[in-house]
Amino acid sequence: MAINVVLPDSYGYVALAACSMAWLNFAQANVVGSKRKAAKIPYPQMYADKAQQEASKEAYAFNCAQRAHGNTLEYLPTTLFALLFAGLRYPMFAAYAGASVTVGRILYSVGYIRSGPQGRYGLGGGLATLGSIVLYVGSTWAALQMVMEN
Repeated sequence: MAINVVLPDSYGYVALAACSMAWLNFAQANVVGSKRKAAKIPYPQMYADKAQQEASKEAYAFNCAQRAHGNTLEYLPTTLFALLFAGLRYPMFAAYAGASVTVGRILYSVGYIRSGPQGRYGLGGGLATLGSIVLYVGSTWAALQMVMEN
């Protein structure tokens, strides 16, 4: 049995925003891999230990890259859901909010890797968090509208 799904005309922008998050994940994973190699941290070791980190700036940079990537992965499932769901009712609103999450996460990651944990508090972290919250509110509002229509 076939099911037809009708998406808003602008839903392609929502899909592009979602794809940008996938590419962000891919890029962060590659940065982590290169930092791991430079720091000579063997698999399956998740982070450089304290002694490695104190002995090597490369190990510290690896830990920062790994943590920035991990934090993105923590937000990604709920943010992607909220993006795709909010986009059903408000495609351009969702696409812009999703793009702000990606841009914010890029800035967050660069700041974290270059300056350590204090670097994540610049514009990037705030922009990414704000974009995610906007998507959570938008998806909740879209769900409430669907319930109220019935």
